[in-house]
Amino acid sequence: MNKLSLAGAVLAAGLALGGSAQAQIKLGVGGPMTGPAASYGLQAKAGAEMAVKDINAKGGVLGQKIEISVGDDQADPKQSVSVANKFVGDGVTWVVGHVTSGGAIAASDVYADNNIINVTPSASSEKLTDRGLWNTFRTCGRDDQQSKVWADYVLAHFKDKKIAIAHDKQTYGEGLAKGAKKYLNDAGVKEVLYEGANAGEKDYSGLVTKLKSSGADVLLWGGYYTEGALILKQLRDQGGKTIMMGADGLNSPEFATIGGDAVVSTLMTFAPKVEDIPANADLVKRFREGGTDPAGFTLLAYAGVQVLAQAAEEAKSTDPQKIAEVMHSGKKFQTVIGEISYDKKGDLAQPAYAIYTWKKAADGKIAAEQNPS
Repeated sequence: MNKLSLAGAVLAAGLALGGSAQAQIKLGVGGPMTGPAASYGLQAKAGAEMAVKDINAKGGVLGQKIEISVGDDQADPKQSVSVANKFVGDGVTWVVGHVTSGGAIAASDVYADNNIINVTPSASSEKLTDRGLWNTFRTCGRDDQQSKVWADYVLAHFKDKKIAIAHDKQTYGEGLAKGAKKYLNDAGVKEVLYEGANAGEKDYSGLVTKLKSSGADVLLWGGYYTEGALILKQLRDQGGKTIMMGADGLNSPEFATIGGDAVVSTLMTFAPKVEDIPANADLVKRFREGGTDPAGFTLLAYAGVQVLAQAAEEAKSTDPQKIAEVMHSGKKFQTVIGEISYDKKGDLAQPAYAIYTWKKAADGKIAAEQNPS
């Protein structure tokens, strides 16, 4: 080969490599990878990474491979905006996340303005989708739906008991608490205590004292696992017997790690358990062989990637606007969490919740078990 031919071959190879790189679909995963809510972000990361691996192994989407990048927002909405802007600069067009409601709301505006579609596996605030953004979807339910499940459970099982409601003063937790209060009040049940507690603190003795003074039998907690576990631990240390009922914000092994025996008997709402679906057996096995328990939001994040990929195939385009049109069309997607479709807001058309109880097994392990339906 002469020098001219060699130079031409090198140039052609370079162009081919450049074209291949440009053809990649860039997907970002946004959420807390460090800090007190890191468990959620790491679940989303694990689920999205496995989905990308599986889709790429089958040839990718429309012949294009997915390239994944991760942004740590530390569950801080300001950091979520920073992560979102970095994704924009990096050419990301699909996002799984953000994980917390405050972060997802803050980042979604950036994505809407920059032609990026996002699917969150966990941000449940109704404010996220009620704004009518074209690009925002989720694979979980909404807080107003979840707080209704709380209220229905209380009315069925604790109607004559004293109910307290507390929240962490954040978008997610306060939304849950306000929803539960409204539903219970409308049904004629008045709470004995309604209180806000600052997230990130270590001492919740003030709330514990008020709970004990109120004589509350049940505490509806709107917040995350770290604060929930600390509240229970300090309550039990003072001899308090109040049962906590939390939501998906408690769904992390760290809840039991932090709270120990104090979290036993805690009730929790979350999506029905999908790890035990027979069709997911091989996937669950691969997660566990890799050292990951696919619990919590892991499979909801996996489903988020599946939906984006299937919608792109249907649209015959990786363009976020065209993908969103398919997702808003009512098309049914086959995912690891079952068959799902979306309404015009970007919410699940058929959300589902189950009740779980945190129990201690014979081997001493404390985990959430789904109650019989």
